[in-house]
Amino acid sequence: MKLAFDCMAASCDDYRHLAERRLPRFLFDYIDGGAGEEQTLAANCRDFRHVHLRQRVLRDVDQPDTRCELIGQAASMPLALAPLGMAGLYARRGEVQAARAAATVGIPFSLSTVGICPLAEVQAASKQPCWFQLYMLRDREAVLGLLHQAAANGCDTLLFTVDLPVAGIRRRDIRNGMLDPGWQGKVAKALQLAQRPGWLLDVGIRGKPHHFGNLADRVVNPNDLRAFKAWLDAQFDPCVTWDDIRWLREQWKGKLILKGILEPDDALQALECGADGIVLSNHGGRQLDGVASSIQQLPAVAKALDQRLPILLDGGIRSGGDILKALALGAQGVMIGRPWAWALAAGGEAAVVRLLAGLHCELKVAMALCGVNRLEQIDHRLVGAALDQRG
Repeated sequence: MKLAFDCMAASCDDYRHLAERRLPRFLFDYIDGGAGEEQTLAANCRDFRHVHLRQRVLRDVDQPDTRCELIGQAASMPLALAPLGMAGLYARRGEVQAARAAATVGIPFSLSTVGICPLAEVQAASKQPCWFQLYMLRDREAVLGLLHQAAANGCDTLLFTVDLPVAGIRRRDIRNGMLDPGWQGKVAKALQLAQRPGWLLDVGIRGKPHHFGNLADRVVNPNDLRAFKAWLDAQFDPCVTWDDIRWLREQWKGKLILKGILEPDDALQALECGADGIVLSNHGGRQLDGVASSIQQLPAVAKALDQRLPILLDGGIRSGGDILKALALGAQGVMIGRPWAWALAAGGEAAVVRLLAGLHCELKVAMALCGVNRLEQIDHRLVGAALDQRG
């Protein structure tokens, strides 16, 4: 499949192909890849295909309405942009462009702690407060500093990632030299960069600075991404427990969403710790390869929580029909990561707006053909096959 322009893209996969053509290989693989043999990465999308929607006819489905609230924030549809590290390398000042696109469409945008653009820059460019994503770092003073920074910039929703006590093994990043600090890695990346002169000019030169904007005060030379990575790798804390989440709940007065919950027992622990919501996620298949897909885990987690805590599902969403399936199986909304990164790399802010408009249209069409025109009408009766019954 060859697309000349991003405006001709009709699906998430179309944007993926465009991103692959426009990004240096190591950056495309960083977005696109998963952990280990990428079994979970594949399952996240594959398992959606085993959930069948029920087509219903002769229902009044005029003017479908997808408006909702996601963790207290008004949204045009039950979708939010997930936090992505280094999105400012996918397009020039990428986080700013994505935040503006989200505001245009009317959905939440989540900024990663390891985004290229700092929170203040993103907030200044957007018409709405963004959600801020954070890890538990060994340096608790750094955590408190980031919490203060988020609150000072108007963020009232914290996405706290809990499934990264250590980084997963991502083989694509090893193969393409991204993680090699030696001369072989430098040569490999230089050759990949040379094949993308358009990216080099637009993002590599005009998109500077290329440091992690929210952490610029944590290393001596903020322009040295390798120094940043070394500092961050040393900061991941494998000793974090639920007691630390209770401590975090005491420190953060805004809404707290725990991202990376996959099992019913952990979802109940999140409820007990005072979380305002969870993101049901396996980190896009980038952490522990071989775990279940997010959509496969959703019914059991939804049953355990019994509507006591909002669930956002992350992983494998590639169409409006997928959004409908997630809602029917118990989620209150979904998050997308790779799709908006692919669109951003393909055509910047305008392409992200087109992607989101396409997903919105697909959701409304799927709702109409399933015989509903309001989100509150969506439940398990709209799906016709349980995940555990597939062959």
